[in-house]
Amino acid sequence: MKHRTRPAALLPAAALAVGLLLTGCHGSREQAAFTVPDSFDASRDYEITFWAKNDTNKTQTDIYRQAIEDFQALYPNITVTLRLYTDYGDIYNDVITNISTGTTPNVCITYPDHIATYLTGDNVVVPLDGLFTDEKYGLGGSELAFDGPAQDEIMPRFLEEGRLNGHYYALPYMRSTEACYVNKDMVEALGFTLPEDTLTWDFIWEVSEAAAATKGADGIYAINGQEVLIPFIYKSTDNMMIQMLRQLNAGYSTASGDVQLFNDTTKDLLLDIAGHTASGAFSTFKISGYPANFLNAGQCIFAVDSTAGATWMGCDAPLVDIDPSEIVEFETAVYPVPQFDPAHPQMISQGPSVCIFNKEDPQEVLASWLFAQYLLTDEVQIAYSQTEGYVPVTEKARSTPEYQDYLSRAGEDDDDHYDIKIQAAQLLLDHPDDTFTTAVFNGSASLRNAAGQLIEDVTKGVRRGQTVDDAFIDQLYTDTAALYHLDSMAANGAVKADLGPLPGTAAALLAALAAAWACILACVARQAVRARKKVKKE
Repeated sequence: MKHRTRPAALLPAAALAVGLLLTGCHGSREQAAFTVPDSFDASRDYEITFWAKNDTNKTQTDIYRQAIEDFQALYPNITVTLRLYTDYGDIYNDVITNISTGTTPNVCITYPDHIATYLTGDNVVVPLDGLFTDEKYGLGGSELAFDGPAQDEIMPRFLEEGRLNGHYYALPYMRSTEACYVNKDMVEALGFTLPEDTLTWDFIWEVSEAAAATKGADGIYAINGQEVLIPFIYKSTDNMMIQMLRQLNAGYSTASGDVQLFNDTTKDLLLDIAGHTASGAFSTFKISGYPANFLNAGQCIFAVDSTAGATWMGCDAPLVDIDPSEIVEFETAVYPVPQFDPAHPQMISQGPSVCIFNKEDPQEVLASWLFAQYLLTDEVQIAYSQTEGYVPVTEKARSTPEYQDYLSRAGEDDDDHYDIKIQAAQLLLDHPDDTFTTAVFNGSASLRNAAGQLIEDVTKGVRRGQTVDDAFIDQLYTDTAALYHLDSMAANGAVKADLGPLPGTAAALLAALAAAWACILACVARQAVRARKKVKKE
């Protein structure tokens, strides 16, 4: 005999499911604020997760694993599980999804822009102020099982980047900036001489235009003898726009989050970029591909990328993504990003930070904090900085004989002491007071994306044969503001509920749940109708 679930019996289950569905939407669960325990309970076992990013660089992965192994030797009761990502955006989307279910990682490599969005949930990310200063377990604390840095041994400029809304929410992990990697041979073949210290935008554009003009009727560029040449390629167009505006003292955003991006200076820059795109002098990574690949193949003169990408740059680079037969021999020069005013250079400070997510068990959070601190020890800082053009975030690590010896051996080999990589790191070390960061607020990640999108869309428009003029830019401003929800700024400058696009997996799950409950409610209604008909007949 078949038993059918009564409509009345379905209603509590439906209500529960709907409640779970609403809880699982793009929001967060409330939880108690974290309080630093008086002591760490070493009699218990803890399992914590660490989400990190690497650039498909096995050496970086090995450093993470070694750090975990060494940390677990000091704290045998703490097990750290590593989950690797190849893109910060994927980490961001997964964290947003997991906030709603209370399954965030314990420790996460991230950016302050992303943390600002995580903070829209109550007590999701742990404020680190109390942990910093705790006598036992704080920075340089007396009860630590390792020699970690004290707060005053972390570079103040980098530490301040993790301060949001009056509290510290992140520890800096590594820092980098952008560099312009130059094919010196091609510059000189065009009759130009590279400046001693700083490239200007005028110089970059002049050389790039001269190179583009060498294209013959047969489609071959005389300067490199190839059919392909993109004289100037920029990897991160959001950084390109942000730095240009900063150098010109033009608006981008206020500290409170008011959008100033869509201004006349931005329009002038975009129209100028459009002109250089039309001549074939400029393109972007998203449109054409990795700058390093074109540079190493003799198809690019100026390649702007992070100093953290230095091991891909140059004909002797230890990491390359093109066939060795395509590599062209040339001398590589490393410069700061182009400047409008060489006497007052402005370059962006970037690089990953570490945040800690709140959990119901304060002891678990404390275990997470111990591991996060361990990532700032000299051993980890020096080892990781040597994989790319990163620099350690602690003065403690920088001043060690080991790190100073590493810097002094630039060019000794093309692996650990690859000249271009160490030059890129030295570039940041030589310009500590010329770096800047943008204001961080809920929505700053969207604003950053919008800045780059303006350049991408202008460049695409030119390549598609569209007329890029004032009207085009005005419409682009409107479309970009709507796309990134920048037209929904609150009076205080914060973007309202700007959690970014809902991850595809979460959207699919919600759609499936909605469809399932639509079917269930339809069945409930159908059975209720049948029950009423049966009552009438009786």
